[in-house]
Amino acid sequence: MNSRNPIRARILRAALLAGAGSTLLIAVTPAMAQDAPPPQAESEEDAIIVTGIRETIQNSINTKREETAIVDALSADDIGDLPALSVGQAIQTITGATTHREKGDASEIALRGLGPFLSNATFNGRDATNGSGDRSVNFNQFPSELVNNIKIYKTQQASLVEGGVAGTIEIGTLRPLDFGKRRIQGEVKAQYNPYGDRIVGEGGIGWRGTLSYVDQFANDTIGIAIGVQRNDTNNPEETYAASTTWTACRADLVVTNNNCTEYGRDDYGEGHPFYLVPNAYTFRQISETDKRDAIFGAIQWRPSDQFNINLDVQYSDRTFVESRRDLNISEARRSLTDVVYDENGIVQSLSGQSAIESNGSELSRAEEYLGGGLSVEWQPSDRLTLTVDGSYSRTIRVEDERNVRLRTDPRDLNGDTTVFNNMRIPYTYEITPGSFVPTITIDPRFDLNDHDLFWDDARFRRDQSRRHNEIIAGRFDAGYEMDGFFSKLSAGVRWSEMTFRDYDVRNEGFDLTTDLDEERRINNLCRNPAFPQTGFLSDASGNSINSWATFDVDCLFREYTGSEDPGALADKRSPANRDVTERTYAGYVMADYDADLGNMPVRGNIGVRVVKTDVTSNGLRSDLTIIDNGDGTIRLDTTGDFETVTIKSSNTRILPSINAIFEVAPNTLLRVAGYRAMSRPAPSALGAGRTFQIDADNFTSVEEAIGNVRANGSPRLKPLMSWNADAAIEWYPNKDSLLSATLYYKQFNGGFQPVVFDEEFVIDGQTVTAPVTQTRNSPDKSRIYGLELTAATRFSFLPKPLDGLGAKVSYNYADSNFTNQDVRLGDQYDPETETVSPGIIPAAGLSGYSKHVLSAQAYYEIGPVSLQAIYNYRSKYYQDFVGGNSQLRYVGPSETVDFRASLDLMKGVSLRFEALNLFNEPKATYMPVYGSSRQYHYYGSKYFIGLRARI
Repeated sequence: MNSRNPIRARILRAALLAGAGSTLLIAVTPAMAQDAPPPQAESEEDAIIVTGIRETIQNSINTKREETAIVDALSADDIGDLPALSVGQAIQTITGATTHREKGDASEIALRGLGPFLSNATFNGRDATNGSGDRSVNFNQFPSELVNNIKIYKTQQASLVEGGVAGTIEIGTLRPLDFGKRRIQGEVKAQYNPYGDRIVGEGGIGWRGTLSYVDQFANDTIGIAIGVQRNDTNNPEETYAASTTWTACRADLVVTNNNCTEYGRDDYGEGHPFYLVPNAYTFRQISETDKRDAIFGAIQWRPSDQFNINLDVQYSDRTFVESRRDLNISEARRSLTDVVYDENGIVQSLSGQSAIESNGSELSRAEEYLGGGLSVEWQPSDRLTLTVDGSYSRTIRVEDERNVRLRTDPRDLNGDTTVFNNMRIPYTYEITPGSFVPTITIDPRFDLNDHDLFWDDARFRRDQSRRHNEIIAGRFDAGYEMDGFFSKLSAGVRWSEMTFRDYDVRNEGFDLTTDLDEERRINNLCRNPAFPQTGFLSDASGNSINSWATFDVDCLFREYTGSEDPGALADKRSPANRDVTERTYAGYVMADYDADLGNMPVRGNIGVRVVKTDVTSNGLRSDLTIIDNGDGTIRLDTTGDFETVTIKSSNTRILPSINAIFEVAPNTLLRVAGYRAMSRPAPSALGAGRTFQIDADNFTSVEEAIGNVRANGSPRLKPLMSWNADAAIEWYPNKDSLLSATLYYKQFNGGFQPVVFDEEFVIDGQTVTAPVTQTRNSPDKSRIYGLELTAATRFSFLPKPLDGLGAKVSYNYADSNFTNQDVRLGDQYDPETETVSPGIIPAAGLSGYSKHVLSAQAYYEIGPVSLQAIYNYRSKYYQDFVGGNSQLRYVGPSETVDFRASLDLMKGVSLRFEALNLFNEPKATYMPVYGSSRQYHYYGSKYFIGLRARI
């Protein structure tokens, strides 16, 4: 819910929900009350007038009707006609699909309210890589202008081979010979982000340009298609955040000069009162630029009627650069008093003392995608078709960050003792009803905008992380047309090798020996004269911090270390590195059938897949040494002597499936499906490494530091399996209209559960035993059932000019009892005693699971004018961190409204306008229980205006 105006948000949602219900009735009643027009007359009329949004919806309805499985689609005959700025935005208009928002745009997709890890995504029928470490595709990487069809398979069929528990998302690009005409198209759009006007020295202006060319040669035996895009925009952001590690503090024990007393797992059964606090609180201002270059190309060759050869390539290179300015309350567990909390341990108010830091960082991320494949289709006879396909997909993401910390001290920069006589500043924390961002009030005697107060314990870090995900795959398929009950027999085999490697290295420990005069010179030289933004978090009710003293990161690095960028470490080895290889061998047999059951036509398919997976995961181990930070705290580091530990795992799964379609009336279909499905763990969740820090390195003892050891993956994790049943009724009264309802049920065999193993580590020559949390497949069974509704129509029965109105509404309801436990505070499995020790906070559901998902569209097309409004709503959901083995994180409900308009100026030339997130809806997250405020993101709205020309 929008914390800035919850009443307005509720009114908006209620109005749109009422409108959605009205649309359902309007879509059905008039069509039942009037005779359908003659099919031939409608076809001729549509051939003349159907264009734009109406054409796209018509194509989508027709695709759904013709497919054998339960499918929802978004399809455009022409390149660049998908009504969205990105593939992710386009997908969230499809029934049951919703997105997770990052940087204000749609990114990972959840189907039927289920998280991205339960879905499978393909590009032109092939698995695609990403830079996130999971199996979902970063749809922001692909421009929608170069994609012309998207299918979502809600039920499985054997020919999909891999599939997914929630479904399969298939992105398709244009085949030039199938397109069958020449097309040259160019489009330029200017972007304006009003929030960018708040950034000092920037104006929120950006642009994107797209050029595509499709043609056929040599008597239509060779076709080419090529599209390029340059995207140069900005996505400024402001956020309040708490750390990703939360502790349960004993409420019956008060500590005034140190961290609160942690509620230890050994004492969980004693029923002590507790409250939940993070390690730190951060206010962050972000200025950002975002550039993307993309090239999509295809060559199609038909040397004869027997051969069809297709080569396609996709390339995308995206780079964004962020300047971050942080105000960090780094000791959120220290000297906590007057704590008020509710029955769930959620803090309502407290008082504390903490060092306060002005931190700055410069972060850049470059993500490069390269994918494509060669497909050769041979039809040696009228009945037999053989297809060979080879593909390659690679994503490389490199992230560099330079970070500077300046901390408070008992003295100011001039050597004068402050009124606090120590480095820790009193503050109060309060969360008020109706507000998400807490009111954190710093003692008024401390001036947050006084640069003289931030100068001590200077710390410099240069981090680099790299993720490399690659898939090489080959496939052979054969299809044989038959007579009789079985109309076609298909079989095929598939092999793939996926590799995932990453590292995260830190360059620090610079010689920063300076006297007070030198500190004073650098501090004065590197000050930012003004806060980089106006109106910081002004839209967040309850916020009381709007600015603080900030510094130039480049200047600080140059003056303290002698270089603005000291570079990454040459030795990239670390116990946290992941090195995973996954080989998959699969085969399938499927039979299509087409017959009559009495007077009722029935068609469908039946088949089985066998999928074998071999995983090899390498991890590094090293002795550890204690590093004194010089400020009373310590951190752990490796000695540099490593050995490799290899863990192997294998599993084989058999996946039967059946789909049946009954034509119970000329325009009415009844579909039923039953199938077994699997969803693999994320590649990053299969790592064999270990991490020794979470959020901070300011540990005061070895015991505290070693208590934060985590496995950064569990190589022996098996796929999540489910038995599934779907039943759908679909009514197609005309080409513009659809009314459908689908019931589905999934029973999961197993889930995920934290498990703790004792491992030995050598620290400064001494052997220390520490509990290491991993994740295992649990024996639990769980289920989910749901309902999908879709209604679409054009109101052709209305008098002109209102007959240009149309609407589509889709809604998904899901109910699940799947559980995910918090790794620190939830239930844990003990492998020695084979018992489960209860935790103190409730479990979450499936990652990405939302109970309610709604998408509503209204469009109006008349003559040269086309208008479209899109509303998307998603209820709260749990979202795990990439790599797993982390604490629970929840994302609050989200609702966005987008608007699109176009005006045909002349033949082939149109003026186009798009507005995203019209009501500036922020994103809110909670940890480790829902309602406990963790992070608030504000992105603002975006506007695009441009010209498109096609010949």
